[in-house]
Amino acid sequence: MLYVSTPGYFAAGDRVQLTDSKGKLYSFTITPGKQWHTHKGWIVHDDMIGLPEGSVVSTSGGLRFTAFIPLLADYVLSMPRGATIIYPKDAALIIGFADIYPGARVLEAGVGSGALTLSLLRAVGSEGHVHSVERRADFGENAQANVADYFNHIPSNWKLTIGSLQDQVLDQQVDRVILDMLAPWECVDLAATVLRPGGVLLAYVATTTQLSVMAEAIKEDGRFTEPESSESLIRGWHHEGLAVRPQHRMIAHTGFLIQSRRMAPGVEVLARRRRPAKGSYDGLAQD
Repeated sequence: MLYVSTPGYFAAGDRVQLTDSKGKLYSFTITPGKQWHTHKGWIVHDDMIGLPEGSVVSTSGGLRFTAFIPLLADYVLSMPRGATIIYPKDAALIIGFADIYPGARVLEAGVGSGALTLSLLRAVGSEGHVHSVERRADFGENAQANVADYFNHIPSNWKLTIGSLQDQVLDQQVDRVILDMLAPWECVDLAATVLRPGGVLLAYVATTTQLSVMAEAIKEDGRFTEPESSESLIRGWHHEGLAVRPQHRMIAHTGFLIQSRRMAPGVEVLARRRRPAKGSYDGLAQD
């Protein structure tokens, strides 16, 4: 598990992340009586218990590693995947833009491998609740295994339902609705029904076509504020003395975020004051 009885010190059951001199990462769970083997010796698990994070540990053959408990981002990028994950850069923005707070009641649809679920559960805390709905049973099983592995148990404030979100009977209001699915616009009406006034609807989509259709669906529903959209691009930098330059590789487009807030019941949304450009809606098919 990732919780330690003495913060900053390794204990049995902790997941440890080892980094060698080339920056390569290795991870295992500290289990008394076991050894972790490399091409150059081994590390006895018991020898790590009680060491502070940030220690340098050596194998029996002299291979040295820096040891830390992995950050959530590290865990997400290394955990088993059944579906493409929401990357840490997007998960962080979702937590911030959707304002996921301690005690919040969150409805999540499209669990995938459970990457965003982990961030949601940490953000709502023990007083909050996350209800995740996943259409594919195999994805749900993988997500459940990743969540259980991360927390060392299934959190009591998490509910996982297998099936389509549209088929669910939801009799309680929620504070936030987070959608990561192929056609989130099909669930705008449901989101408006279950969200409390002022609640946030946020969708993660991969293409501009999806973004456009989702935006129009939110506007046409009439129960949400004007949607806002964004994407994030992260470019790392190399720094060695005075040689400071962008890295050759970067985490560019992964997806778009579009979010809106639930209006009070019966209150009409204020009309947009800006005029759309000529031809803005010519390409949108009308049923």
